[in-house]
Amino acid sequence: MTDKGKKTDRRIVRSRAALRHALLTLMADKPFKAISITEIVELANYNRGTFYSNYESKDALLDDIISDLIEKLLLSFRAPYEKVEFFHVDQLKAHSVMLFEHIYVHSAIYTVFMKSDMLMALREKMFIALKKISTEELVYTRKDIDEELLIIYSLNALLGLIFHWVESGFKHSPAYMQEQLVKIINYHPTVAKTAIKGSSLS
Repeated sequence: MTDKGKKTDRRIVRSRAALRHALLTLMADKPFKAISITEIVELANYNRGTFYSNYESKDALLDDIISDLIEKLLLSFRAPYEKVEFFHVDQLKAHSVMLFEHIYVHSAIYTVFMKSDMLMALREKMFIALKKISTEELVYTRKDIDEELLIIYSLNALLGLIFHWVESGFKHSPAYMQEQLVKIINYHPTVAKTAIKGSSLS
């Protein structure tokens, strides 16, 4: 690549980063649907021509943000099993769970989405991406359980835990969340005492 090409690439990287940052900044204060391209480019200190040379619409810009986030999410999700032939869930170590580290590193972005009208769009795309790699990369041996239902159940529980943590303002550390996830996965209760008045075990 020529020096001119490298400079062009760096300009593209800089402009896209600025546009993504501008959109996220605006989303922290107002609904995505109410944000205009003019507002985005003015905040990013670029013009509309630069915007349209990178993105065809503000939806494409949003998709770029989400796609980049999900790509990193999938890398962290794969971390515990990507180098083994058999993934023993019951032997999962907390330190090998990288998912919460990813969320925490990108906490500012997840926090913006948590308060945004685009939260469900992000969650849906996260679910679809995680379901896809779970279906393609993890094969379960229990044949009496519907594998698709198992994956749907597990991922909804995982995403619920993640977004509860984000909504709490990251009340706990990533290490604590990793430890708790492993304990939850390996917790198989067979009985629970009820707190209903007048209940009887007889």
